[in-house]
Amino acid sequence: MASTAILDGQQVPSLDRARAFAAQKHALFIGGRWVESVEGRLFDTHDPATMARLAQVAEAREADVDAAVRAARGAMDCSDWRDMKPAARARLLNRLADALEANADEFAALETLDNGMPRGDARYFHIPHAIETLRYNAGWATKLNGETIALSGMGDWHAYTLREPVGVVAQIVPWNAPLAMAVAKVAPAIAAGCAVILKPAEETPLTALRLAHLVAEVGFPDGVFNLLTGFGEGAGAALTAHPGVDKVTFTGSTEVGRLILRAAAGNFKRVTLELGGKTPVIVLPDADPARAIQGAARSIFTNAGQVCNAGSRLFVHDRLFDEVVEGVAHIADAMKLGSGLESDTQMGPVISAAQRDRVRGYVRQGIEAGAALQAGSRAVDDGGYFVAPSVLTGTSAEMAVRREEIFGPVLCAMPFGDADLDRIAAEANDTDYGLGAVLWTNDLSAAHRLARRIKAGTVRVNGGGLDPALPFGGFKQSGWGRENGREGIEAYTETKAVAIAI
Repeated sequence: MASTAILDGQQVPSLDRARAFAAQKHALFIGGRWVESVEGRLFDTHDPATMARLAQVAEAREADVDAAVRAARGAMDCSDWRDMKPAARARLLNRLADALEANADEFAALETLDNGMPRGDARYFHIPHAIETLRYNAGWATKLNGETIALSGMGDWHAYTLREPVGVVAQIVPWNAPLAMAVAKVAPAIAAGCAVILKPAEETPLTALRLAHLVAEVGFPDGVFNLLTGFGEGAGAALTAHPGVDKVTFTGSTEVGRLILRAAAGNFKRVTLELGGKTPVIVLPDADPARAIQGAARSIFTNAGQVCNAGSRLFVHDRLFDEVVEGVAHIADAMKLGSGLESDTQMGPVISAAQRDRVRGYVRQGIEAGAALQAGSRAVDDGGYFVAPSVLTGTSAEMAVRREEIFGPVLCAMPFGDADLDRIAAEANDTDYGLGAVLWTNDLSAAHRLARRIKAGTVRVNGGGLDPALPFGGFKQSGWGRENGREGIEAYTETKAVAIAI
């Protein structure tokens, strides 16, 4: 990847540009200006592949949250934003997409430095997905229409509905897909006419910071986009409880989601939560085993398993069980682990020492409880936060490794016999979560029947990925509401009914 970008008027490789950006001391972006935190606090971030210090970032606290809320509220009250035509909002988002596309190589390098993911994954999946999300939501800006309604009461009425922006939105994003997650929240909010305060995860703030520079370059009105870096217990908690915030959207753990619900109760903030998952992958007896093996491996080992929708429970029909498990285990043992900057790396590190130890702990507990390790016994480099991709068999429904979200590259594989589809669905549904499911089958009828029975927000059959047009969210403890698609942008609006006597 020898692509280049302009830095101080010179052609330089994008990785060098990314490193130079990371090395800056980073401030907060409030009201269209870069400002130091009120208390002058800074914190360090680290490269998960090397554990070396990567960046020094401003730590926002309650006073900074107050300033950001004032700036966002000011933007909502200012005619420059309040009265901006929908087509003008669409142009802003499209200009931001163009700017992101022009700097895609640099953003990919930043994402790898920050998160550890393979650079190719960042460059050819995460960044293009973010660009497409901006363009998709730009299209919605001109299509947020109400409707006329025929009333049945006495008199003659002209009645209609309006969709208006919900107002000031706090957006809290996780560290597993930093830029894609940030854009998935920012784009529909801006398209709907809201003002946003984005708080990236403290582990991975760099692409959000770089995005704020692009926002300033393309000409967003002051206060429409604000960025606060900091910790959940500081900036995050203050944002979710702030009376000047009208909506909170959060992607992360179910435990933190509960805290946000309690904090939002003060002024009945609107809340969207995309939380944990324990996605079942079901391989029916007629499936193509080669495709199912590759798909099951991708579903759990992509991004080192740090995916809310990771396929961490594999149900395979007896007829294919040994072949599929052996195939997935072979992929796991053969995967090249290393820095995401190395071209042959297939899986990078997990995000932190705490996450590394947590994932290894689940595997150890499973083995101690009687599970068999089919892959994952090899030693890994302790120079970074690396975890061997693991495959377990012989687990029971009571084991934590099978029931709880691990957020790492750990797969539990279970066989099933010639049971009916209802029984298979019941096993897949035996979880507190309901974010997604994956089916592998060539039987179209079975696919449709299972898709109806599985309690999950997204069911994918024979592969496929996420798309900005497809609503995404969970049943049960996997969250509230939906992101993406029509549902995703309407979540940033309030519906107003108007009735006029004629």
